[in-house]
Formats: sequence, structure tokens, C-alpha cells
Amino acid sequence: MNRIDRRFAKLKAEGRRALIPFITAGDPGPQHTVAFMHAMVAAGADVIELGVPFSDPMADGPVIQKACERALEKGVRLTDLFEMVREFRRTDAETPVALMGYLNPIERLGLEAFAEQAAAAGVDGVLVVDMPPEESDILAPLLTSNNLAAIFLVAPTTSRERAATICAHGSGYIYYVSLKGVTGSALPDADDVAEHLAPLREMTDLPLCVGFGIRDGASAAEVGRVSDGVIVGSALVSRIADNLERPDIIAGQLAELVGEMRQALDA
Repeated sequence: MNRIDRRFAKLKAEGRRALIPFITAGDPGPQHTVAFMHAMVAAGADVIELGVPFSDPMADGPVIQKACERALEKGVRLTDLFEMVREFRRTDAETPVALMGYLNPIERLGLEAFAEQAAAAGVDGVLVVDMPPEESDILAPLLTSNNLAAIFLVAPTTSRERAATICAHGSGYIYYVSLKGVTGSALPDADDVAEHLAPLREMTDLPLCVGFGIRDGASAAEVGRVSDGVIVGSALVSRIADNLERPDIIAGQLAELVGEMRQALDA
């Protein structure tokens, strides 16, 4: 078991839902990311997803696309995320951290080097948006051998057969995309989400966590009612974008929204 497995086991025993905030690493500057991570944990985050800045984030809407651009303009690269996680681990040895990004930067570093360096830094899981399980036969074993979870996406349009393949290859948790489209789009419908999660529960014992469209306490509570956890990204990244001239208040802004969601989920 790694930190992700232990955290979900603890949450299940407590009858609670996971709150998984996402931010793009290095936005609005690399010196802020670790402080943002600690602020969100203090406000109730259970797992942190760190986005790897990439020039063509095809699954992401304009909010996260612009965050990637801001981070890349600051010179943030994949290896910088390892140092951020390493710094985070100096004072937080328990909160799981997952990297979410695209295959190109990983291939440039080298698959084996990536898995080894991520594990050494204290990363717990990896979600590669554009790497389907059918093409993960090289990277996935490297992640497993380094005690890193291989997290995969399931979409509303995913066939039952392919969903079974994804569940068989995945570890840590399944990221269910609640909406057709990109991040930051419309609000999810909890009943529709529940309908799609039901067959997945027959295929896997992994926690089913739902992202895309969750933006406040009300939507988090609604989706948390039918899932094992909620993932929120664009709403948090928007808080960063709205306060670029006042980076000193961003950590508080992120903590405020995470705290609202934590309270709503626990209620």
C-alpha cells in the first residue's frame, strides 16, 4: 500500500468522501506551489493533484490552459515538480500527491527516469491523460515497481468493455470524467454520474472519484453523495488567475474554497 491506498482506506473506515484539489504546478510562480499545497491540506484536502505544465493540454479548458502557459513562461519543467514535492514532504509525510499531465514531457525525460525520480521525490500516483491503458505496457510496470499508482480516466462515452480494461490496469483510484468536453465546463448531474458509476463498481474495488464541473460546496456535496471522492481543478485555478497581482492572498483563497467543499462533503 502507498499513501493513496492508506488514505482511501482511512476515509472508507470513517465513512467520508475524498476531496482532491488540483492546481497547475508553478502557477503563478514556482515559489508559491508548495505553500498552496500546504494551505489546501490544512483546509481539508485528502489528496493533492499537481498538474504538469504542458504546451498542448488537450483535455483542459481555457482556465487550465492559461495556467500552463503562465507556469511555462516561468520556466517550470517536469523535474521542477519533483523538487516541489520533495519540499512538501519535508513537513508533510502523509498527504498523497498525484501528478497529472501528458505523455510528451515524461517521454522527454525518459519513462524509467521519470518513475524513479517521481518515487524518490515522494509522489504517490501518476495520471497521464493521453496514455490509454492499452498503450501503458511500458510505463505502468515502471510505476508499479516504484510503488506509484497508475491512475486512469473513464469518460461517460467509455464502452463497458473498455471500462473493464481500464479498471484492470488502474490502481490508486479511478478518475471518472463527469461531463463530455474539457475541464471547467458545465455542472455535473449527480443522477447521471451515479448511473455511470454503477457498472464500474461491478468491475473494480478501486475508489471512484469524479472530476470536471465541480466548483463549489453544493456541487461537491451533490457528486460526493454518489461517489468515493470529488476532484476540483478549474474553480481553484480560477482563484489563482483572479489574484495574479496579489499572490500573497492566493493561498487563503484556495483554502477558503477547499474548506467550503470539505464542510459540504462532511455534512
